[in-house]
Amino acid sequence: MMTLDDLWDGTGEWLKGSGPDSDIVMSSRIRLARNIDKYPFPHWADAGQLEGVIEDFKSAYCSIDHFKGALFLRMGELDSIEKQMLIERHLVSREHAFRPEHKAVLISDREIISIMVNEEDHLRIQVLQSGLNLRDTWKLADRIDEELGQRLDFAYSPEAGYLTCCPTNIGTGLRASCMVHLPALVMTKQSGRIIQAIGKLGMTARGLFGEGTESYGNFFQISNQVTLGHPEEDMVDNLGRMIKQIIDQENAARDAVFANQRLLLEDRMTRSLEELKNAKLISTEEALNLLSTIRLGADLGIIKGVDRDMLNGLFIQIQPAHLQKKEGKQLSAEERDAVRADFISQKFNLKD
Repeated sequence: MMTLDDLWDGTGEWLKGSGPDSDIVMSSRIRLARNIDKYPFPHWADAGQLEGVIEDFKSAYCSIDHFKGALFLRMGELDSIEKQMLIERHLVSREHAFRPEHKAVLISDREIISIMVNEEDHLRIQVLQSGLNLRDTWKLADRIDEELGQRLDFAYSPEAGYLTCCPTNIGTGLRASCMVHLPALVMTKQSGRIIQAIGKLGMTARGLFGEGTESYGNFFQISNQVTLGHPEEDMVDNLGRMIKQIIDQENAARDAVFANQRLLLEDRMTRSLEELKNAKLISTEEALNLLSTIRLGADLGIIKGVDRDMLNGLFIQIQPAHLQKKEGKQLSAEERDAVRADFISQKFNLKD
């Protein structure tokens, strides 16, 4: 049986740095919004109805093989650090964590599947895998959806499709997204143009931790906006084609920077590595940006002996709640900066 400590000690499947195009695409995600027909949407349900959703869901998932040994957590039973840690690992939303009454989350082995219970909808089914792997990720999400649908009566209209709390999710209830690392496009000041272009094509770009967050570390979440009127397969494939185009443009930008500014690039990467090895205090934002440079250097072969899965793990492990979980206590901002610097230094100096 998984525990919260296992989350800290391990690395989720989506951080492994494997799968197609994993140098640029850190992860592929499929999220499905579903509601149980006999209960009002969470914002209109009373406490008894919300507890009914939780109990019905527990009865349903317990008989599904994918969830053997899974971790089931009641959000109201977690402390603030534990809740923030789940946000940092992309397993729950901020609203789910900080309005925890009558809410829960189920997390499968290797964090591939997570299901928020009583967030905006009764169930938010998420499948998260490494690399550009949208088709397989969708197939697994579809299988989980089907198995839960055999045990729970989902709210569905023949005309509108799956019924959801927010009208923007109605229809398929599907959101597909990829976390992409675009340091060369940012460096060459092309990222803004690309983000504007994808917006015109029914896609959206968000920061490292989703809606309303910054693109720290040159990471962007690219996802579909339309859920109604198109088959799920088409939405997944359309996003996949868009991501392929972004990969091509990032690779072209990397080739250009490498060819025209190699010495400047090598100097920047060497300085970034030395700063990470020797810093005594370092903020989350500064560390993410330096790690982004190191990750690009490793991908281009300029920096040797640095594993992508170690770097990917660091992007999450240096977040505030993870550091406090590691230390077993709450830390001030300056204390976190010191612990973060020491943790990163140890990771890189072990590679020497």
